[in-house]
Amino acid sequence: MLARLATRQRNFLTRNLTQLAAQRAATPAQRSSALVVKQYNVHLMKQQQQQLRTALGATVCSRTFCSSNNKQGDDEDLLDAQDFIVNKDQKLPATVAVPEVWPHVPLLATNRNPVFPRFMKILEISNPQLIDLIRRKVKLNQPYVGIFLKKDSSNEAEIVQKLDEVYKVGTFAQIQELQDLGDKLRMVVVAHRRIQITGQILEELMPQEKTTTIHYPLFNIKMQIPADETAQTGSSSKPSTDAERRKMSRKARPGRLNKREVPAESTTTTGTQETIYDSNVKKTPLTPGDAKATSETPEATTNKESPVNEAETSPDPMPVLMVEVVNVKHDNFQQTEEVKALTQEVIKTIRDIVIMNPLYRESLQQMLHQNQRVVDNPVYLCDLGASLSAADPEELQKVMEEMDIPKRLHLALAILKKELELSKLQQKIGREVEEKVKQQHRKYILHEQLRAIKKELGIEKDDKDAIGEKYREKLKDKTVPENVMAVIDEELNKLNFLESHSSEFNVTRNYLDWLTSLPWGVTSEENLSLEQATEILNHDHYGMDDIKKRILEFIAVSQLKGTTQGKILCFHGPPGVGKTSIARSIARALNREYFRFSVGGMTDVAEIKGHRRTYVGAMPGKTIQCLKKTKTENPLVLIDEVDKIGRGYQGDPSSALLELLDPEQNSNFLDHYLDVPVDLSHVLFICTANVIHTIPEPLRDRMELIEMSGYVAEEKVAIARQYLIPQAMRDCGVEEKHITITDDALNTLIRSYCRESGVRNLQKQIEKVVRKVAFKIVQKEGDHFEVNTNNLTTFLGKHVFSSDRMYEQTPPGVVMGLAWTAMGGSALYIETATRNAVKSSKSESVGGTVHVTGNLGDVMKESAQIALTVARNYMRNVDAENNFLDITNVHLHVPEGATPKDGPSAGVTIVTALMSLATDKPVRQNIAMTGEVSLKGRVLPVGGIKEKTIAAKRSGVTCVILPEENRKDYDELPKFITDGLEVHFASTYDDVYKIAFGHSDQELKTQHQQQQ
Repeated sequence: MLARLATRQRNFLTRNLTQLAAQRAATPAQRSSALVVKQYNVHLMKQQQQQLRTALGATVCSRTFCSSNNKQGDDEDLLDAQDFIVNKDQKLPATVAVPEVWPHVPLLATNRNPVFPRFMKILEISNPQLIDLIRRKVKLNQPYVGIFLKKDSSNEAEIVQKLDEVYKVGTFAQIQELQDLGDKLRMVVVAHRRIQITGQILEELMPQEKTTTIHYPLFNIKMQIPADETAQTGSSSKPSTDAERRKMSRKARPGRLNKREVPAESTTTTGTQETIYDSNVKKTPLTPGDAKATSETPEATTNKESPVNEAETSPDPMPVLMVEVVNVKHDNFQQTEEVKALTQEVIKTIRDIVIMNPLYRESLQQMLHQNQRVVDNPVYLCDLGASLSAADPEELQKVMEEMDIPKRLHLALAILKKELELSKLQQKIGREVEEKVKQQHRKYILHEQLRAIKKELGIEKDDKDAIGEKYREKLKDKTVPENVMAVIDEELNKLNFLESHSSEFNVTRNYLDWLTSLPWGVTSEENLSLEQATEILNHDHYGMDDIKKRILEFIAVSQLKGTTQGKILCFHGPPGVGKTSIARSIARALNREYFRFSVGGMTDVAEIKGHRRTYVGAMPGKTIQCLKKTKTENPLVLIDEVDKIGRGYQGDPSSALLELLDPEQNSNFLDHYLDVPVDLSHVLFICTANVIHTIPEPLRDRMELIEMSGYVAEEKVAIARQYLIPQAMRDCGVEEKHITITDDALNTLIRSYCRESGVRNLQKQIEKVVRKVAFKIVQKEGDHFEVNTNNLTTFLGKHVFSSDRMYEQTPPGVVMGLAWTAMGGSALYIETATRNAVKSSKSESVGGTVHVTGNLGDVMKESAQIALTVARNYMRNVDAENNFLDITNVHLHVPEGATPKDGPSAGVTIVTALMSLATDKPVRQNIAMTGEVSLKGRVLPVGGIKEKTIAAKRSGVTCVILPEENRKDYDELPKFITDGLEVHFASTYDDVYKIAFGHSDQELKTQHQQQQ
């Protein structure tokens, strides 16, 4: 490339010198006509360049420069019009013609790496001021710059505002090649020597040259030339010769002033002001008055009459564009043994780096000149080592600034050693990565060869064929329906035509995975032995006779029919009574696979029915997932918390359960994902709920409801002995020899800490006791601990419940009622009191009112109004003269106002409380009642008899009044619940009044015996 460029420069120089000699020999008239032809040629040449630039998409002008001593005015205009100004001798390097002293240079600041002498670097600048300065310097045949390193490497600005932003020592460089890209310049510079900044030179701005458009009709050409060259005739004030025009053009250029043109005043007023005759710069002292006098407008610059020191002041500080520099020479040194040893070590280190990293070999070949011995020049060797390395800018700058050659060799050697260690580490990492890649590549090649060999021998088939064979193998032992098998065959055929990398291939493959994974025709062998099932159920759970009896009936029917069947059961009851755990025991008793999922809070129908296959990440519903996991068609599926199912914008899951839990429809259950009918008629569905009134009526109608009531104290004690205490001891690692819990402690624990219907809280309290015992054992406080009523509070703290009874002796106007809650039964008091009596002579015309409080619901509020009417009517029959309820405002309150209360079972209790308040007589002690009353005084049946009876017994009640129609419910209660209770059944309120007020204990006992 350099040879081609030199040849081009030599040819162009010969042509320019020939034209210059011809012009000097010609007459003025010939010169004038020659100038017109020259301008036309220049215009044609510019048009060709413009077309070439448009085709290439960028404006690129290339120049190669060197220094020149030509100061002739006639030659300067000719040289300015050329595209290339070249060396006179192409065989000599560019450094031969570089001047030894050049005090004023443009400042180029670099970020990362300094440019060391005798090395080249490509620089790009885009700052308009710096671009304009470089262009002017190049036009003046002064292609020299000073390259200095910035102190802050993060500073991306191309020009600096202060000299403190760059290091003082840099390099003097020559612009070897210049490419003008319009908005930026790209330069190839060659550094020659070290220089040091001594001061800043204030640079003047370049004026805009006035041009005039000239039209040549003969050639049909329009071109723009300087205004000074347009007037050839008709104006005596402008020059008529080409030489005069060139002289005037030179005089009009800013900053190019002759010494005789500077007024005497300028030298006296500016003090030490200095005019430079071969450049556009002025050096001024950095005084407060002259620091800003660096920016002139084009008009002021072109005015030759104005003094040199007149300049417009700029409000902003002038950036550093030109600097004054001096050459920096290193200290004299001698070729001592130390220098020779350092030189050899540097060369050896460079050789090692080049051997380890081939990239440095290419860089070294580009940096070294031909026929130059590096070994004989320690100065150049230091710069070579620093240029090869990628050290920190501060370390490289130290090499640049060090003038002592032995010390510079030490610095360069330290940098090269670091680079060598980095190259070793890089080579080590590269070796490890290459070894790993080689192993993986070798393994891949061997696998591919093995696959090809197996395919040739017929041992292994193609991937798609293998996938199809795998699916058919999975279906070999299954009884697949014909319609499902047709879908599977169709999908397998489609899979063979799909590309393995397409998205549809993965969708089809997942669909086939689900279809072939379902247990088509596969069922587990069911246990039909009643004795074995009874043993398993009794072993796992205490009580629950209704549920156990229903499961045994299910087994008996299956034994008679000889086939298994599906059923939908719903266990409802308070929390902690064992609804979920009994389902697992049922699955074990029937020898069925067990699967549980909860629908509490579920709002998406897709959880039941599945997603469409068009969606990303689509999956079947929970039921299909159950079949795939259990691998049988007859599992036991527990749908937990069915009373707490949600409803959202994705649909109503309770409606989707209608198809799933309908025995007439689930034999052809259609999932959205599978889109083929699936038989669920053999599945035993068990649902659990706390309350059933929140279950939608159509869904509740499809299920067989089995109530699971709470446990009484005796049942809780048995459950604790048989299940809870042994399980807690196993979980805590405590043995029987370490702890003993007495029956009195268990009764106190149940009565004072765990009054709820279930046993979940009882389990937590027992685990708490056992944990504390385990802690004492580890602390070696003893080997055996007995838990009794005396030390129970030390394990569990103070009692949570003291008593359900607010009154030891019930006063007038207060009656105990029985209520049912989700936690079981509870006893609550109905309190009545007088608000204010209505005093009027006409008391018959004034009616009393009842004011209710206690967070009562609408049903109980209506019951209170009905009870007031029933009490008034009944009072007229009992005591016609008693008009208390007619003229008195009554306040009715149910304690624990923070707890919402509602339900149709407090009618007889409210009527009795009003009658007790009106007659001012207390009801019988230790009595509780429940039942709704009609407007005519009929006692209506209620629910929750077992829970209410348990609550009454827990509260220490000995007499209970129940509706007559609930006699059948009471008769089904276990004997240990009814022991110690005196129960009366009432059909009208008159029966309730006689029991609560009118009869003695002996009469009531006789009546009770007669009823039995």
